[in-house]
Amino acid sequence: MNEFKSKIRTIQWIDTYSRMADQTLFPYEFKYIDIKTGQEMFDAIKKMIVRGAPAIGIAGAHGVVLYAQELENENLSREDFIQKLLEKADYMATSRPTAVNLMWAVEKQKEIIKNSKSDIKGLVEELKQNGIKLENEDIEINKKIGDFGSTVVPKGAAILTHCNAGALATVGYGTALGVVRSAFAKDNSIQVFADETRPRQQGARITTLELTMDGIPTTLITDGMCSYFMKKGMIDMVVVGADRIAANGDTANKIGTYTVAIAAKYHNIPFYIAAPLSTIDINIKTGDEIPIEERSHDEVTHINGKPVCAQGVNVINPGFDVTPHELITGIITEKGILRPDYNKSIAEAFKNQ
Repeated sequence: MNEFKSKIRTIQWIDTYSRMADQTLFPYEFKYIDIKTGQEMFDAIKKMIVRGAPAIGIAGAHGVVLYAQELENENLSREDFIQKLLEKADYMATSRPTAVNLMWAVEKQKEIIKNSKSDIKGLVEELKQNGIKLENEDIEINKKIGDFGSTVVPKGAAILTHCNAGALATVGYGTALGVVRSAFAKDNSIQVFADETRPRQQGARITTLELTMDGIPTTLITDGMCSYFMKKGMIDMVVVGADRIAANGDTANKIGTYTVAIAAKYHNIPFYIAAPLSTIDINIKTGDEIPIEERSHDEVTHINGKPVCAQGVNVINPGFDVTPHELITGIITEKGILRPDYNKSIAEAFKNQ
């Protein structure tokens, strides 16, 4: 397995609380904050203090532990404790609607709650240990994604990415940027073109920050520039992350990804998704069933708290779009690279788990 070491740890359970990097402060400040209650975790996910599908999943798992610790102090019967905790877990899963990793991780904790034979104290400890297990597994899964993905990166490649699917979107290695890291460890002549990713500018604020920290050559471009650089032959491949993948391969990712995929198809440039199997929702047939989060209008009308458009203008701000499966060259997972027909390759990947 690749030995590239990222300097970043996004989220980590420490004793009785969850510690995470506050991503609303990037790039001006790199600061860790401690989340000590379930509601604080719900708000941290909602306000995008923690973001990126895998990281949100781990945050959700930690949030269930925080709720369990709070309920442990209420002198409830075991039956009432379990009922209230399951309700709290379901509430945690509603903090953001699109990234399925959140629901997946909360369900993993709910399985512990439903199946445990321990007393309340023992159950809380089981949930804590499961959260830590999921956290550590995320890094290992991302490294496997990186290793599989590095096999399709040409020598000296220029890789375009959109939004941030790196260490700061996961526990500490990355999905799309995990591919970059693993490829860079083999060939330090590769470079990254990072879309700025309006309206929250995760590419500009976060991707450039973490790749610069790790010494990987990076060029920032605006979202509207990708076709220009593709036409000039300056982009060799595209690798992006995902928030939810349907059973047929349709993929929800940060708004603007669909546009990049169309441009890549026109210019015959490979377009890859990098995501763990936990991002694949085999319960939905196509991307039409993926709920798309509508976010605050202020994200579009303001930058750093200052208005950038006419007051009162109409705004529509979907947080994600869905890239149709026929535009996707491959889906890089911890089990290997899935290829079309995605209905078959995805079903096969889950059958072999």
